[in-house]
Amino acid sequence: MYTSPVREAILGLKAYVPGKSIAEIKEKYGLTQVIKMASNENPLGTSPLVCEAVQRAAASSFRYPQGGNPRLTAALGRWHKVAPERIVVGNGSDEIIDLLLRVLLVPGKHSLACFSPCFSIYPIQGHICGVEVRRQPLREDFSFDFEALLSLVDDSTRLVFVTTPDNPSGYCPPRAEVEHLAAELARRAPDCLLVVDEAYMDFVEDGEADERQSSLLAGGCLPDNVAILRTFSKSWGLAGLRLGYAVLPEALAQYCWRARLPFSVNLLAEEAGLAALEDMAFREATLRTVREGRQYLSRELAAAGCTVWPSAANFVMFRLPEGAEASACVDALLRGGLIIRPLNSYDLPQHLRVSVGTPEENARFISLLRDFLGESR
Repeated sequence: MYTSPVREAILGLKAYVPGKSIAEIKEKYGLTQVIKMASNENPLGTSPLVCEAVQRAAASSFRYPQGGNPRLTAALGRWHKVAPERIVVGNGSDEIIDLLLRVLLVPGKHSLACFSPCFSIYPIQGHICGVEVRRQPLREDFSFDFEALLSLVDDSTRLVFVTTPDNPSGYCPPRAEVEHLAAELARRAPDCLLVVDEAYMDFVEDGEADERQSSLLAGGCLPDNVAILRTFSKSWGLAGLRLGYAVLPEALAQYCWRARLPFSVNLLAEEAGLAALEDMAFREATLRTVREGRQYLSRELAAAGCTVWPSAANFVMFRLPEGAEASACVDALLRGGLIIRPLNSYDLPQHLRVSVGTPEENARFISLLRDFLGESR
């Protein structure tokens, strides 16, 4: 009889924990309306131009997409002012994280380094790929100790992951500090690639000027030992279509294309990405909504007595006033038809994260939170 003899690395694996869905909360609590502010999705939904493009392309769903997605890589090259040969697109940036691990790291021989807590896909995919995962705790204020991170790097280390702005705190270091990290890594470990995940970089304050001060990609800083990840899931509103990309050293990009599963970016996702890049009005409305909503949430959470961490992303991390339990708060919000993200999977059981919603959703969250805090006193 077949006994499912899975690899040892899989036996103890902790799976990625997604946010709760609207459908499951409706069913569990018998609700007709549920607001989701848990998964850092676009508060305005999807661009009308994208919806039209997907509808037009739907009749061609029986066709395979063009191999290599050349129209999309060319459009992304123009958007970021880089050679399209440096761009690899994937089924979400998760696929590209997995690709880099499988292309660059040998199981049982190599290691990766990242912070703790961090986006859990880095350590999860590292364990799946059978490589050593080394983790450096964040400072108490959730800022990055890059020198301590570098201390984890040796001749076996092939990847170092940094998310900026970070998840779950929203902390964003100055671009100069990330440049210095790349330079030090090149000096100490020439075979190691720094992977800078800029999934939330669009949301830094005040637009292009601040983005250039924070982003290697927007600032035109592309060291030879750096890979930059971006996604269409956040500001572009395409989380459900799974579309991400990386700007890589050109030679590495070609190897990733060889290793990538064929057609992993489906035809509808490609058309959606192309249309999204054309809708600047929707993008600007999204960024304005997020920046204004982030200020509102931070201000109102602080006024309610919560500890609030500064965020450059489309979410805010906070801790309730002393005496109020995070798990009880999450349950109370769910009963009121609103989903936020508990951070137990980040080993932060008393911290919570709320995604920025529409003005109406933000106000509903604050109202429900104040009701809970009033009852818990």
